[in-house]
Amino acid sequence: MTGSAYFMASTAETISTHTLVVEVDNEPGILARVVGLFSGRGYNIESLTVSETQHAEHVSRITVVTTGTKSVIEQIKAQLDRLVPVHKVVDLTETGRALERELMLIKVRGKGEQRGEALRIADAFRARVIDATVESFVFELTGRGDKLDQFIELMRPIGLVEVCRTGIAAISRGPDPLGG
Repeated sequence: MTGSAYFMASTAETISTHTLVVEVDNEPGILARVVGLFSGRGYNIESLTVSETQHAEHVSRITVVTTGTKSVIEQIKAQLDRLVPVHKVVDLTETGRALERELMLIKVRGKGEQRGEALRIADAFRARVIDATVESFVFELTGRGDKLDQFIELMRPIGLVEVCRTGIAAISRGPDPLGG
């Protein structure tokens, strides 16, 4: 049964969002294999962030945000764990001790009064101006996804032009390493 078919068949279980961290060898094709696992089973990826985190060991960290029932999430984790250059799979949502942040660049057009309003809102959200012209601003903002969404909605009537988001980066709280 595919992931989407499973969602329809399982009405008794609650669907929730989970942040999974997958540590892998940094080698060609591993990201395609991880993404292929999701798409091949009909699971959606809400956010995907990838970067080499241990340069000397050639280890990368893939952070995937997905939704599903508890059993679907367990199935995803088990299937990821079986992929060969995967070192570790951790569900940061289960630990309840995760910090999640996202970076956004947002371009806003504005003249006159709208420029002042855009700057006031940006200040309230602690957004940085990283580029300014006579007719537009580019703001940089870091935070939780809901904060970024609010900022976008407030900028829309002022003159939202373009949005670029990185996807979620997540790490567990406390002194222990991932899954420690």
